Amino acid sequence: MTAARILIVDDNTLNVQLAAYVLRQAAYTVDAILDSRDAMARVETFRPHLILMDIQMPEIGGLELMQQIKAQPTLCHIPVVAFTAYAMQGDQDKLLAAGCDGYLSKPIDVAVFAAQVQGFLDAAAKAALAPPPSDPP
Repeated sequence: MTAARILIVDDNTLNVQLAAYVLRQAAYTVDAILDSRDAMARVETFRPHLILMDIQMPEIGGLELMQQIKAQPTLCHIPVVAFTAYAMQGDQDKLLAAGCDGYLSKPIDVAVFAAQVQGFLDAAAKAALAPPPSDPP
C-alpha cells in the first residue's frame, strides 16, 4: 500500500516545516506550497489524498482556494482541512459550514498531529464507501 499524499498550503515556512516533518516521520508523502496563487496547479499535479489549508494567506485566502478546489469535478473529492491559528469559539463551525472537511488548529500538538490527519483520511475513505443517499419515493 502506498503512503497517503498530504499537501500543505500555508504561507508560514516554520508551520510547513514542522507539519511536514511530523507527517513524514509517520510515513506520509508530503508536499507543500507557500504561495496560494500556485496552489491549484500543485493540487492538480500532486493529487493529494488530503489538503491542509491555511485560511489566512495573502493573495488568495484559504476558503476561496478551497471553494475553487471543490468546484472542480476531478478534485472535489479531496478532503480540505482548515489548518489555522484561528482558535476563537465558533470558528470551527464557520469553517465547516463554509465547506471545509475538517479543522486543525495551530500550533500543532506533535504528539497527536499525525493521528489527527489519519482520522480525516479515515473519515474520507469511509464517506467514499458509503452508498449515495436515495431519493424519497
